Amino acid sequence: MPATPPPQTYRVKSFGCQMNVYDGERMAELLGAQGLTAADEGAEADLVVLNTCHIREKAAEKVYSDIGRLRREDGSSPLIAVAGCVAQAEGEEIMARAPAVRMVVGPQAYHRLPEMLRAAQDGRRVTDTDMPAETKFAALPQRRRSGASAFLTVQEGCDKFCTYCVVPYTRGAETSRPFADLIAEAERLAEAGALEITLLGQNVNAWTGEDAKGRAIGLDGLIRALAALPALRRIRYTTSHPNDMTQGLIAAHAEVDKLMPFLHLPVQAGSDRVLKAMNRSHTAESYLRLLDRVRAVRPDIALSGDFIVGFPGETEAEFAETLALVEATGYAQAFSFKYSPRPGTPAATMDGQVAPEVMDERLQRLQAALQRSSLAFNQASVGRTCEVLVERRGRREGQWLGKSPWLQSVHFANEPWGEARIGDLVRVTLVEAGPNSLHARLLAPVAA
Repeated sequence: MPATPPPQTYRVKSFGCQMNVYDGERMAELLGAQGLTAADEGAEADLVVLNTCHIREKAAEKVYSDIGRLRREDGSSPLIAVAGCVAQAEGEEIMARAPAVRMVVGPQAYHRLPEMLRAAQDGRRVTDTDMPAETKFAALPQRRRSGASAFLTVQEGCDKFCTYCVVPYTRGAETSRPFADLIAEAERLAEAGALEITLLGQNVNAWTGEDAKGRAIGLDGLIRALAALPALRRIRYTTSHPNDMTQGLIAAHAEVDKLMPFLHLPVQAGSDRVLKAMNRSHTAESYLRLLDRVRAVRPDIALSGDFIVGFPGETEAEFAETLALVEATGYAQAFSFKYSPRPGTPAATMDGQVAPEVMDERLQRLQAALQRSSLAFNQASVGRTCEVLVERRGRREGQWLGKSPWLQSVHFANEPWGEARIGDLVRVTLVEAGPNSLHARLLAPVAA
């Protein structure tokens, strides 16, 4: 393959979870440090990075579709790199099937993009799906730009080995980033304008480390240390596993004012038999009792979860147990999916694969139940006064959208005495609720 002129512009397109969003931002920073600039909206880029997700079925096929759409009218293509979990799982096949792809890089190796880019410019096709012992984070540029809300990866990988999940194979074993590195990165984000930081991890509450005095701490200790940063106003974390929800972390929800009253705690199913087949190592009852403990210290907490319908062998009666758990919990929001067999996972070869039409029908019923639950939570919020972090303009003139402490989408209009701006923390009263958002009335300018 002939040599390629050095790219001047780039675009990173991320799919999937918030971890991928974070990784996409870091890859963009890495490319920017090499002198590339982000392509303008709607303009072609010299280099396109497809940062992929492998959780759902047909994820790889979506990659090939995206690659095809990058082909230009003259038959040429930009430099294409495939990154993320599909790259990790199916890198060799991607190289074989998609000649336009010049680089394949896994989620633990993207700090090597600059040297891979140099190789690609020399006409080579390069793959790096190693999971090196040295951390990628030390090789990434320091973060100097941020919006009002920022992601901070604190933990990666998973040791739980749920039978449906590819994460242990694509992201590796559970590892925690060092405490000092996280405090330093959070300080830089706050200096760059971040008022809110969301701590990320495949099992974020499995984070462990040593604080500045050498004492062993868990995620609650990290949260308490971050809360001491004066410029930081809000802290969130996701995604958690029920087995790692310690009493210290529960207590932090009562004791740390900056920790927002929101908990994303996936359960996946309401049937104990299904949960055991998933290797979830908790029961529906233990999950509900755990939520009781959280609500005991933070009664207003908003709960979120993940659900899979149609797991192999799931009966109608077992699905009814999931609906009963939704009813008992009262979720503020939740994510629900049809079971998707992932190659190499134990569940993919289990007996009793559920028919697609059965999964479709169950998913519709589950999502209807979750929407009722979300609407009920939002309706119960009407009349509350709270702070909203302004994220973007709304569709109407003078309208703004932001997030409440309970991670609700809130829209409100400017008032004659003042206007909001992106990045402001403003005080509002929630006045009207729908299943997906609330309307509010602006009460005061930016909170002090």
